[in-house]
Amino acid sequence: MKQKRLIYWGFFIYSLICSVGFAQPNINLLSPNGNLQFKFQLKKGMPVYEILFKKQLLIENSAIGFEFDNGSFGKNLKMNKPEYKTGNETYKLIIGKTKEVHSYYKEVIIPLEEKRKSPRIVNLVVRAFDDGIAFRYEFPEQDGWRSYTMYDELDEFRLVGNPKATVLFLPSYTSSHEGLYTKSDYQELKESELMDMPVLFQFPNNVNMAITEAAVRDYAGMYLMKENGILKSKLSPSLKDSRIKVEAQLPHKSPWRVFMISDRIGTLIESNILTNLNEPCKIEDISWIKPGKTTFTWWNGNMVPDTTFMPGNNFETNKYYIDFAARNRLDYHSIYGFAETPWYTDNGFDFGNPGTYFDITKPIASLDMKYICDYAKSKGVGIHVWLNWKALYPKIDEAFVKFQEWGISGMMVDFMDRDDQEMIRIQEEILLKAAKHHLFIQFHGSSKPSGLHRTYPNEFIREGTLNYEVYKWNNDINADHDISMPFTRLLAGAADYHLGGFRALSRSKFRPQFSNPYVTSTRCHMLGMYVVLESYLGMVCDTPPAYEGQPGFEFIQQLPNTWHETVVTDAVINEYVVIARRNGTDWFVGAINNSTERTLAIPLNFLGDGDYVAEIYTDSEKADENPNLIEKQSRIVTKKQTIEIKMASDGGFVSKIARK
Repeated sequence: MKQKRLIYWGFFIYSLICSVGFAQPNINLLSPNGNLQFKFQLKKGMPVYEILFKKQLLIENSAIGFEFDNGSFGKNLKMNKPEYKTGNETYKLIIGKTKEVHSYYKEVIIPLEEKRKSPRIVNLVVRAFDDGIAFRYEFPEQDGWRSYTMYDELDEFRLVGNPKATVLFLPSYTSSHEGLYTKSDYQELKESELMDMPVLFQFPNNVNMAITEAAVRDYAGMYLMKENGILKSKLSPSLKDSRIKVEAQLPHKSPWRVFMISDRIGTLIESNILTNLNEPCKIEDISWIKPGKTTFTWWNGNMVPDTTFMPGNNFETNKYYIDFAARNRLDYHSIYGFAETPWYTDNGFDFGNPGTYFDITKPIASLDMKYICDYAKSKGVGIHVWLNWKALYPKIDEAFVKFQEWGISGMMVDFMDRDDQEMIRIQEEILLKAAKHHLFIQFHGSSKPSGLHRTYPNEFIREGTLNYEVYKWNNDINADHDISMPFTRLLAGAADYHLGGFRALSRSKFRPQFSNPYVTSTRCHMLGMYVVLESYLGMVCDTPPAYEGQPGFEFIQQLPNTWHETVVTDAVINEYVVIARRNGTDWFVGAINNSTERTLAIPLNFLGDGDYVAEIYTDSEKADENPNLIEKQSRIVTKKQTIEIKMASDGGFVSKIARK
């Protein structure tokens, strides 16, 4: 009897050891500070993951996988030995919210292999930072699988509970990524409609999570869609065949799927997680890269007030604005066109679509581009030009040689309106070739950024949002739209918002007009956006008389174009935000408000030791009658003090704080 029991227990222990030894282990990756947690396991051969913050479950039991032309990948899998490592690097950004970035993370590479003859292997790479989680797919070189055609990436994001959402819905995969944000509980969001990223979710306990992507290169852009209550990934389809999303030779990598997470919303705004996930700078000579502020005459209607010549595609109009830029320490003047006619040869009459004949290397007869660039250079001003990408791309190499010969500094590449794999490749090709000719790029009608300005710092800015151009024809946007930007689109990177409207009317008195347009927020709100909205080609869109001699313009003139440090001192989602940015020893503080009047006490604990002089601009007590009025004062402050400010409805605040 005793011998039978020994045999039984021996068999039990052996079975237990075998089951433990050969079971698929669960992966549990923690952020360096231990607050964020990524869990992964195979359930009956299917990969699923979960994400927690301070042990609070945010994403649960979510599947991942792919649909290829030769079959799906995501079932009947086994996990090979995972590889763990720690990443710790410090790097510098040429342009960015912080000059020097310390990137510290934990990583695991999880090889997933099919249980079949001639199995395919896909590596799931996960990184945990203190301010977010990211994962990507690697398709390593392997026998029997040399290339792939992907029909779908089958990521799920099963949100726990019913978080509040701030979402931009889009009509299709081909759009300029412009629209108004929907703010509602997740369960109330519409089904089967495309959501642009970043998307922001607010969970209980003040936990905030934004979903976006980083390092979008040679891949299709990603969207989200709610289907049967579950948030799922959707890739932008090929224009040649809508079934196809990605075509690639192995080895290949997907972009990073990024979850920015914190119980302090300012952490998301301050985060450099997207640049952390991109490759180092590929441009050897960076000495020519100079962010700056620029005119943008299209916004004001190409006005030349109080002059003896007609506005248009001519030297005198450009000289008028070059001289204005030189007088007021603006770095660039932009040349767009006039009356729907580009500055280059094009027999069409539509900025959005080139005509039957166009040539980007041949200015129209009334413009000598070399002469204009030489004149601008003599005044210390750079020239950048607008162009339609369809006119540029067929002659891109010849055009960039010609632009460098003329002395052009950069360009706005417009009407891209796609982020399928082909367009993503085209964008990177434009950046790479432009850098060789010392040209900066401003993408318009484009998808969101993904941190690529670390790799190609000649990308100064992207649009990808509904901005102040629409004031020319309607009143769709206002301060309630502006305040959504820091918590959504700006989390992905710098945005062109067409700043500088110095002719404000109250909402009740507003009327759209194409030339000399009005805006509906206060002068201090306008100034505040120059600090709050990250930008490295800050537009000064109005006419010279709108600025010169006007209160507040001196703040724009003093504002730096790059930053050493960024601190969010206070913020409430979709209500207000206060951001302090440092250049050298000087701090510039900006706040923008929604339509609710409020008073704030702004702590100055971001300052160093000693006394500082604060120049403070606030909304006038009469801002409701005349939103252009501001009040200005100067005082001595220290890091132990606070500044109490009152922001009007649709108002704001700015301050320059310099060492005494």
